[in-house]
Amino acid sequence: MILNLLIDFDVLRVIWWVLLGVLLTGFALTDGFDMGVGALLPFVGRNDLERRVTINTIGPVWEGNQVWFILGGGAIFAAWPPLYAASFSGFYLAMFAILASFILRPVGFKYRSKRDSALWRNCWDWALFVGGAVPALIFGVAMGNVLQGVPFRFDEDLRIFYDGTFFGLLNPFALLAGVVSLMMLVTHGAAWLNLKTEGAVRDRARKIGSVTSLITVVAYILAGVWLAKGIVGYQVTLPAVADGPSNPLYKEAIQAGSWLSAYAIRPWIAVAPIVGILGGLLTFLGLRAGREVSTLLFSKLSIIGVVSSVGLTMFPFILPSTIDPRSSLTVWDSSSSQQTLFVMLVAAVIFVPIILAYTSWVYKVLWGKVTEADVKANSESVY
Repeated sequence: MILNLLIDFDVLRVIWWVLLGVLLTGFALTDGFDMGVGALLPFVGRNDLERRVTINTIGPVWEGNQVWFILGGGAIFAAWPPLYAASFSGFYLAMFAILASFILRPVGFKYRSKRDSALWRNCWDWALFVGGAVPALIFGVAMGNVLQGVPFRFDEDLRIFYDGTFFGLLNPFALLAGVVSLMMLVTHGAAWLNLKTEGAVRDRARKIGSVTSLITVVAYILAGVWLAKGIVGYQVTLPAVADGPSNPLYKEAIQAGSWLSAYAIRPWIAVAPIVGILGGLLTFLGLRAGREVSTLLFSKLSIIGVVSSVGLTMFPFILPSTIDPRSSLTVWDSSSSQQTLFVMLVAAVIFVPIILAYTSWVYKVLWGKVTEADVKANSESVY
């Protein structure tokens, strides 16, 4: 294919690094409030009617929101095969826990109203809580482990060996990152309920979200200080050729210094953590004041800042290795071929705008609050 030569290989790699970040951030922005609402369900709804109101704020949109999760996983598989192999094998049990939790969500939605039993519905409500809280926590734990490095290596034939355990992932820094993720998405869910509900549900969501937004900001700052003082960063001493073959062993890398040295090299990336912190504080103020649309936008802004700060801080590393730093995956040595990236880019340029268009249309059609009167009137609702 001649057209793929129109864009240099190194440029394509950076484009797909950015697109991967966009897809993962898009997942956090959309399905993030679904997970947050699920985690809030037992606490903002004190009776069956209030819980049905809560569930109906996300019931019509959660499936469409999970498109971003599928796109992110597919992009890793197709654009960054070594990353897919190393992360999905190393985090296998964690990924299994996430998928098992996600399965509880559609089952809970479909089954909770099938029997008019308080015990039956309460059990499924707690299943929905697990389906929201567990993935939100594990995603953060995984990110915390990525920042510390993962115990994997390549042999000379590029076979991957992972020497870690599931419980090894549950280290203090990773758990702190998990708290940041969980509190951030619970806050996002509270901002969504603040927009979509009224009365007691909205009041409780605002109260809880005001607390979790501050916890998010404090935990994020604490994680940043820990990252600066207690986590060793990675450096490339002999870089791979940016437009060369995808072989991590062609470079030389070491564990040294701090990740935050990237801010001295690229000062402009400080915008990301500033946006993350400022967005969290503005979300707190918005929830306290009862503002609706702006509060949700500030929550999204905070998520964008927090998620993007990780990628910008680590660049060009994508997945560092604690066993053999040379095996660490970077933007320059872990992608698919130039032709593959170009074909995928063409597909992304065509289909991502379509996804954004129909998503926007769905939210426009479903705009407005979910009230107790609406739920009572629609007694046949599966939610």
